[in-house]
Amino acid sequence: MPETASLDPNNGDLQSPLLSPAGETQHEKLCIDDMLQKYCGEFGCWQIRHFILVNLAWVLEAFHTMVMIFSDREPAWRCLDGGGPGSGCYTEAESVCELEPGSWEWIGGPGSSTVAEFGLFCGQKYKVGLVQALFFGGCMIGAGVFGHLSDSRLGRKGSLTIVCILNAIFGCLTSISPNYLIYVVFRFLTGFSTGGVGVCSFVLSTEPVGPTMRGIVGMSTFYFFSGGIAILSGIAYIFQSWRNLYIASSVPSIFFLVIVLPFVSESPRWCLIRGKLTKSLVIMRNIAESNGKNLPDGVILALDCDVKNNESKIQSDDKIDLESKEAVTGSLQDVLLSPVTRIRLFLAVAINFTCSVVYYGLSLNVVNLGTNLYLNVLLNALAEMPAFLLTAIFLDKFGRKPLAIVTQWFSGLFCVTGCLIKWFGLFKVVQMICGILGIFGMAGTYNLLFIYTVELFPTVVRSAALGCAVQAGQMGAILAPFVVVLGGGLPFAIFGVCGILGGLLAFFLPETLNKPLYDTVGGMEDGERECIVV
Repeated sequence: MPETASLDPNNGDLQSPLLSPAGETQHEKLCIDDMLQKYCGEFGCWQIRHFILVNLAWVLEAFHTMVMIFSDREPAWRCLDGGGPGSGCYTEAESVCELEPGSWEWIGGPGSSTVAEFGLFCGQKYKVGLVQALFFGGCMIGAGVFGHLSDSRLGRKGSLTIVCILNAIFGCLTSISPNYLIYVVFRFLTGFSTGGVGVCSFVLSTEPVGPTMRGIVGMSTFYFFSGGIAILSGIAYIFQSWRNLYIASSVPSIFFLVIVLPFVSESPRWCLIRGKLTKSLVIMRNIAESNGKNLPDGVILALDCDVKNNESKIQSDDKIDLESKEAVTGSLQDVLLSPVTRIRLFLAVAINFTCSVVYYGLSLNVVNLGTNLYLNVLLNALAEMPAFLLTAIFLDKFGRKPLAIVTQWFSGLFCVTGCLIKWFGLFKVVQMICGILGIFGMAGTYNLLFIYTVELFPTVVRSAALGCAVQAGQMGAILAPFVVVLGGGLPFAIFGVCGILGGLLAFFLPETLNKPLYDTVGGMEDGERECIVV
């Protein structure tokens, strides 16, 4: 008598009969991608609602990341006695460093920013760049820690819950920092938790999406980050005390925990790989019902390898037995040993580094432009959104490589122009426009690089290579604040060089449009040799 199919939530072994007796349900074993395409829907009502709710976390990440633009700004100042002769204060001075102590005061008082309250100006100005760099250093560490926890015991939703709790706590504690040292510690800890927000929310929002929609849906997550920056500029305009601003930008994390997260589902893929088979199937049925689809009772979930092994059992004896093959694995060492992937890794790391220097540098450099800070930050955020849209439209039309070159050179050109405008003393508004256009170009590159990097490497080493590229991007973000504190036209010059250099490096990358996604390093090397022969 044939075995009956079993779905034991405490047992990861899924069995299905080769022959079913009359009247019994014939079980169909499918992986999640196949089930989404065949029965549940790839991007229906359930996924849209889930995508919006989860990616509201990107708005919170924007708050905690870019709040430093307003909290660490150098406020305007004025002479105490009107700047008369012999007063030691004159309104034509470019910096308070040129004035006699006690002859001037900060407009808005010392509580308007950390620079005013902790004395982070003149010889202490480097401390502004230091605290901002340490924040990004915390982000780099947190991304690795919570990325691991998201894959293991905490899960995607559990990790997202933890980082939002920590963000709310550390953000509020930052507002009561009694001195600079404590402020630095809390900003580092906030960076540590913030680094996990993007990782957890990106994976959680895209994993329930079908394969044909996952790319464009993944790119759409960046809209929430840019939208968060735009909203933050309004919050900062209302709360102009840096302590009140930290509270106002941290409280939304509490609202997200209480109002939004209870309606967010755990990833069915994580449930499946952790052996929670029943819970994973329940989520898939909810997706199907919400999308107006029907998931038959005879369909059961399996890992990709389980599906392949099941198919091998029904093949004849002269077919290859897939169960006898060993799993193919890879590491960063394999990437470095292969001449094909080694050069790709070096180029991807370098381009991600230069891109982050420009993107975060231009975002932070608004404090040096002498224009309306709140309006400038808002315009920068709005400039990113059409860049994301154009990247998505032209990605499959012109290819990854030309788009990566053009967007970086576009940004670099306007950064160089902004440098020349500063040195020749032309209009500040023109320099602001150059910064906005620089952000526009580099935001398009930032959006593109994630997809491009994934396609440059085979499956067995893809995560390792992508992890290196992301870490390089964080290193660029750490360097950006130190470039900004240089002031004058030098930051624009450095951003321009980075943009142009990144575009030149992209020339040496291969085009991946309409190319296969290789599974092994050997397969990629064979494919490259065939291309050379042709």
